[in-house]
Amino acid sequence: MTGLNEGQERALQGRSITTTTVRAIDAYEITARDIPEPAEGEVRLRIKACGVGHVDALHATGRYQMAATVPFTPGVEVAGIVDALGRGVDNVSVGDRVLSLVTVKDGFSDYTLAPARHLVTLPDDMDFAAAASIRVNALTALYALTGRGGVQEGETILVFGAAGGVGSAAVTIAQILGARVIAAASTAERRDYALRLGAAAAVDTDPDGWRDRLADAVGGGQIDVVFDPVCGPLFDPAFRSLAWNGRHLVIGFVGGEIPGLKANLPLLKGASLVGVDVRNFNLREPEKAEANRNLLRKWIADGVFPPPPVQIFPLARFRDALERAGSGKALGKVVLVMD
Repeated sequence: MTGLNEGQERALQGRSITTTTVRAIDAYEITARDIPEPAEGEVRLRIKACGVGHVDALHATGRYQMAATVPFTPGVEVAGIVDALGRGVDNVSVGDRVLSLVTVKDGFSDYTLAPARHLVTLPDDMDFAAAASIRVNALTALYALTGRGGVQEGETILVFGAAGGVGSAAVTIAQILGARVIAAASTAERRDYALRLGAAAAVDTDPDGWRDRLADAVGGGQIDVVFDPVCGPLFDPAFRSLAWNGRHLVIGFVGGEIPGLKANLPLLKGASLVGVDVRNFNLREPEKAEANRNLLRKWIADGVFPPPPVQIFPLARFRDALERAGSGKALGKVVLVMD
């Protein structure tokens, strides 16, 4: 016996999307979960919005390279309201509107815990859905372009999936770094969106005649870096389009079947095929990861990095949100909201 009545018991619990079999979206249900208590240096967040990406969809259905432990609740990037403080927390207050700059657990829930030192207070004009759309995509693109691609001012960057979450972040960050962006996207709507973000040109991803269209878009120049979260049918021709000392950044495999590359091509092109794993970067190079978070924190405060457009789903439609994010067809970022 707890000595609490039914209403008080409910007040100590929140909703959570949970499964005990990580195989299919239909296996997830809305369940009640005890509200966690923050430890030293932590805060409890009342989650208002959670970003949903392609990796979330893979993880939720058991198709990600890192297996989920059960019971499992998806969601790692959240924005919300500080609800309680752990011992020693003095950089935020209860009631503050914040974004977590590090991965949290159980984002598809009403409550979670987060390290206080990695919270960013939201600008007054930024809502929770917009805030929840930023972290994963921006930090992935930033690490890819600077840490792995070594992008320099004046270089030309070809961005696949340029209207998606991580692709649109790459379009924006490449320009901040002083690079010229050529966007690749599958529909006129998505190409127009990339152009509105500031891409210098946009090319259709229909394989037929693609290299000729790319050459026209580049205008006699060369591609220095390929930012590739798709790795689809254009993987090989994109690598072949690289300049000497070019870098092809492998971000993910939204395109489906994982492609291969003939080993003589990097030799002949003097170019590199470079993997981008931001999760391992955070674990193995924490100081550099912290520097990237601090840079993003400054960009948010200065208004340099605008959030992408969001496609909002209420918590009750979490299955639709996962399916949309997993389709690779979302414009901008899919976001789950709790209210």
